Amino acid sequence: MSLFISSAHAQASGGAAQGGGMEMIIMLAVFGLIFYFLLYRPQAKRVKEHKNLVTSLGKGDEVLTQGGIVGRITKVSDDKDFIEISLNDTNNIVVQKSSVTAVLPKGTMKSL
Repeated sequence: MSLFISSAHAQASGGAAQGGGMEMIIMLAVFGLIFYFLLYRPQAKRVKEHKNLVTSLGKGDEVLTQGGIVGRITKVSDDKDFIEISLNDTNNIVVQKSSVTAVLPKGTMKSL
């Protein structure tokens, strides 16, 4: 049964030529393309950009974390996935690299 023809109309024609297999395959292909272009591709692009951001982190970068903390990176450990962020002259915290959402321009901390 086709999704475009009501069941009453299909029964009235005798039901001799149902032929809905090809239409169903085309609809599945269209839904697959919609899923790919609207959901999968943009998410994969964001994941790739975030991975590049995390690998490019270096000492002295000013960063913003997912929790809203702004600080300057003081230590980056390559063997572990953690970085140390200096909030000011006396306070340092350790966060995961993946929690960094953005690298801020130099001098951002002074302007806050």
